[in-house]
Amino acid sequence: MDALIETLTLEQIEVNLFLGRSPAEGRSRIFGGQVVGQALVAAYRTVEGRTCHSLQSYFIRPGDPSRPVLYQVEHSRDGRSFTTRRVIAIQNGEQIFNMACSFHVAESGFDHQTPLPPALSPDETLSALQENAAFMKHAERWWKDSPIEFRPIDPNDEANPVVKPAAQLVWLRARQDVGDDAMMNQALLAYASDYSLLGTALRPHGVTWGEKLQTASLDHIIWFHRAVNFSRWHLYVQDSPSASGARGFNRGALYREDGVLVASAAQEGLMRWIG
Repeated sequence: MDALIETLTLEQIEVNLFLGRSPAEGRSRIFGGQVVGQALVAAYRTVEGRTCHSLQSYFIRPGDPSRPVLYQVEHSRDGRSFTTRRVIAIQNGEQIFNMACSFHVAESGFDHQTPLPPALSPDETLSALQENAAFMKHAERWWKDSPIEFRPIDPNDEANPVVKPAAQLVWLRARQDVGDDAMMNQALLAYASDYSLLGTALRPHGVTWGEKLQTASLDHIIWFHRAVNFSRWHLYVQDSPSASGARGFNRGALYREDGVLVASAAQEGLMRWIG
């Protein structure tokens, strides 16, 4: 967690210019959730007294984790209730990612949400996973050295995947308390929201990441509905309504363990056979 917080804590090098770096994780390209989180932090560093309520982003080129990323923030609008920013992520003089995000002053108003679906609790999920030999064999992919703790309900066997419904439930949270800072809690949620979303579209085809597939996030959208405390368990309710043209569309809803819906996400990802 300390390394992730350091990764999300950008260096300001000029007005509206920030530098982000990647941890030494041995990745061939920068994890998409990291770029989303860093870009959100860059935008937050130019806003006062308002909280992000939505972001829309596009992944343009793969990022090189061995090189820093320059985040350039453009002030689109500062209104009485809403503030809009555009963030461009640059490496080697080229855009690798861009994001538009909107911030809102705190207001009271209408309030409703869809209910938390029935699901095993985090503790019940852990007990079930410990009895799942196939999952435990590959559990390092989810757990080893990860700053985010994951407990998937009904995971697929990565070595011998089978066809499953185009939906999945995953419990997730930060591994340590990060306090009440709205920016950091939203950045951590944004980071974690990219972990399993694209995999939802793979489930009805009976394939997993271990196959000869080329996969990549193409875009990523998050709506923040209510205050986030990502030190608490959240259930990531995901489904994939469609896959076509080598692209899979995925949706997600993030609920606190007490049933409060805090955020929604949507993503289209590349799904292409390479062998």
